[in-house]
Amino acid sequence: MDYQTVIVEKKGHVGITTMNRPDRLNTMNTQLARELGAVLKEMEEDKNIRVIIIKGAGRAFCAGIDLSEFHNKTALEYREWTGLMDNMTKTIACMNKPVIAAVHGYATANGAGLVAACDLAIASEDARFGTTAISVGLYCFGPSNPLVRSIGRKRSLNMLLTGDLITAQEAERFGLINKVVPQEDLENAAMELAERLASKSPIAMQMGKRSFYTMEGMDYDKASDYLAEAFSILCSTEDAKEGVNAFLEKRGPVWKEH
Repeated sequence: MDYQTVIVEKKGHVGITTMNRPDRLNTMNTQLARELGAVLKEMEEDKNIRVIIIKGAGRAFCAGIDLSEFHNKTALEYREWTGLMDNMTKTIACMNKPVIAAVHGYATANGAGLVAACDLAIASEDARFGTTAISVGLYCFGPSNPLVRSIGRKRSLNMLLTGDLITAQEAERFGLINKVVPQEDLENAAMELAERLASKSPIAMQMGKRSFYTMEGMDYDKASDYLAEAFSILCSTEDAKEGVNAFLEKRGPVWKEH
């Protein structure tokens, strides 16, 4: 597919997607939302890709929805439009492969929601995060879903109701991101993490992510039973046998299942 608003790269087993509307701070318009969703699905189906990085071109990661598309819609059209803007957060949760956000500059509104939806996130020291829609008479309904699952009720509501920006250091303390690095180190840090994940058994990584999101909404007992069943299935795979044998034989594993 010929993408206009995203740049797609592959480095080894890592797929890199760059949102590419730098003149608009990578704000999410209809085309970018559709293309980002399509790229994620394409990378999910690519057996050579094991880990995905999402980043932004220019001065920002993503500064939310492009409000130039806001006016002159019916309620039904607004429902379809906002659903499209939020769709990639559901896509990431349903994917088997881990997705890493590499964040610099502003990650606001839907941009903050996208960071919260990613499985892992690394940010540069200049990054700023906020659910800022409240400041223009709106509310970050879609981003609130992954946000509360990342940082909890009190911190989420404080961000959602005030619209205030938080620093990368605060975002790390809240649990919205995993690590803060100097701006010049962001790309290498994200790639290093992606390559570490890509070196693991693909089937173990993918089954692990899928089971994590599945058990989140379960009662404790049901989750324990489900996870025990998932583990028993993983134990029967060729990669599990190879991993244990490699450990016992003190050699590097050669993964077979993708």
